[in-house]
Amino acid sequence: FSKVENVLFRSIYNSYSMQLIPVIGQLVAGDWDSYKYLVESIRKFPDQKTFAHMIAESRFDGVNWINYSKGIVSVHMGYKVPFK
Repeated sequence: FSKVENVLFRSIYNSYSMQLIPVIGQLVAGDWDSYKYLVESIRKFPDQKTFAHMIAESRFDGVNWINYSKGIVSVHMGYKVPFK
C-alpha cells in the first residue's frame, strides 16, 4: 500500500478505506480492530518518494517504484551490489 497521488481519488480511497475496510474485516473475520489498525498503519507508511529515499540510504542502487491502482499499491525495487 502507498499514498494515492490523485487528490480526488485519494479522498474517495481514504473515505472508503476508513469506513468500509473495518466493516469487511468484521463481517469476514470477526475482527474490526485489526482491520482498523491496518488502515491506520497504511496511512502512516511513507509516501513513494520518501520510501524510495529510505531504500537508497540503505545503499541500494537503481531505486524506483511503480504505482498500481492510482497509487494505492506501489512496488518498490532496487538492487544491492555486493562489496560496494
